[in-house]
Amino acid sequence: MRLRSLFVLLFLCSFSAVFAQQHVERPKLVVGIVVDQMRWDYLYRYYDRYGDKGFKRLMNEGLNCENTHIDYLPSFTAPGHACIYSGSVPALNGIVANDWIDVATGRKWYCCEDTTVKSIGGGKAGWMSPNNLLASTITDELRLATNFQSKTIGIAIKDRGAILPAGHSANAAFWFDKSNGHFISSSYYLDQLPDWLVQFNNRNITDSLLLLDWNTLYPIETYVQSTADDNVYEDKLKGEERPIFPHKTSNDANAKNKEMICYTPQGNTLTRMMAEAAIRGEQLGKGTSTDFLALSFSSPDYIGHVFGPNAIETEDNYLRLDQEIALFLDFLDRQVGKGNYLVVLTADHGGAHNPTFLEDHGIPGNSISIKEAGRQLNEFLQQEYGNSKMVLSLMNYQVFLNEQLIKEQGLDRSEIRKKIMTWLSAMPGVAFVLDMEAPGSRSVPQPIAQMATNGYNSKRCGSMQIIMEPGWFSGYGSAGTTHGGWNPYDTHIPLIWYGWNIPKGITYRKINMTDIAATLAALLHIQMPNACIGEPIKECLE
Repeated sequence: MRLRSLFVLLFLCSFSAVFAQQHVERPKLVVGIVVDQMRWDYLYRYYDRYGDKGFKRLMNEGLNCENTHIDYLPSFTAPGHACIYSGSVPALNGIVANDWIDVATGRKWYCCEDTTVKSIGGGKAGWMSPNNLLASTITDELRLATNFQSKTIGIAIKDRGAILPAGHSANAAFWFDKSNGHFISSSYYLDQLPDWLVQFNNRNITDSLLLLDWNTLYPIETYVQSTADDNVYEDKLKGEERPIFPHKTSNDANAKNKEMICYTPQGNTLTRMMAEAAIRGEQLGKGTSTDFLALSFSSPDYIGHVFGPNAIETEDNYLRLDQEIALFLDFLDRQVGKGNYLVVLTADHGGAHNPTFLEDHGIPGNSISIKEAGRQLNEFLQQEYGNSKMVLSLMNYQVFLNEQLIKEQGLDRSEIRKKIMTWLSAMPGVAFVLDMEAPGSRSVPQPIAQMATNGYNSKRCGSMQIIMEPGWFSGYGSAGTTHGGWNPYDTHIPLIWYGWNIPKGITYRKINMTDIAATLAALLHIQMPNACIGEPIKECLE
């Protein structure tokens, strides 16, 4: 009997050892950080002024993918967040822009709009869900792989920055309601806000941060990487007479509309504090399965649009964001444990220099009004066909035809499209007009043609794509800036991996945004999202 017992004991020990070896290693928590409108070069433009515990910690202790690019058009916020987490392009995941027109009905849609849900904690800003996203996300796949034991949470000031990354099966997504200064959700996820979020909202942190005003972190004369304060390239914040420091955000504290915090670094502080509250409240990283926090800092985009890449406000925002990143990493060290979490930091898109700024420095660039171009185009079609409503919109640099009108009047659609393409091609600043219904007819450099193809969804996109010349874009005139083009300033993004099982190093090999989700899937040993076309970044796995 003793021999048999010893044999059984040895067998059980051997089985346990084999079982232990077969256990899938995963981090306790994955944190995806998206910095909205962060150009790749901001990592180096302000590098000398960053501290050692924020961006530098990620860059010097993690894997820095220096040559990462967006491989579709247009380079906007919603497609960027959708691509990062689905590993797919708009042609497949359906998030073709922030807004689009349904080709079949002519109805305009917002990317996260959902009229079937109710707001939880706020007003109309809560009528949102991921239903317009046609593909699964890496966060969905993690939930599926663990039989929904993993928790996934999305957080951002912008609804689309929280909802699209969190995916379809998320435990929750939370975003900012400008009408009350609170983080809210929708009935897609919850019946009521969790107690920890109610307590967080009740602290009225938004007004407390607005009362601080926005002045420069360091003496303003030390901001040598930026154009002097109060120049023609900057727009003004609402209620201000001039675009200069200090920005009196305290004037907006206790106001009915809390939108001003979005346009200041305090928005990043609020977002970081919200993320920490969620990790504590949901006990992320404390369970038996890997959890995922999808975090997006939206304020850099608001600031970039108003002030442009060369403003002191933009530099100050990134110096302050560096401190927020440092505080957040320190929090993760204490809450989850250094080495137990995986961080991937990237951006949804970049941003162009202000065209007047370029022109003043002898660099080609200009802006046009797409809205005005659409009006003039319809005037031309009025003369040709007797109807001024044949083009619904030129949004997203695409031509949306009034398909129903053309059909009802029995007009020659092919002829109309040819005339439109000829008219648009003659516009100043237009490099190409692509016929998206006839891919083989494009005489355009292949990389740009491929980006247009990757962004084209026949049900949600216009049938013609306008490609602007370098330095040209739609809107903003002489002040502020925007994004959306094929150019490196819009599509070259930072990508840094840090933490659990990530080797320290740097790679200059070209990587696509679609590779991020594929790499996460490989690291976590789970299936790629169902429309993923990316490939794992081998340097992360060595």
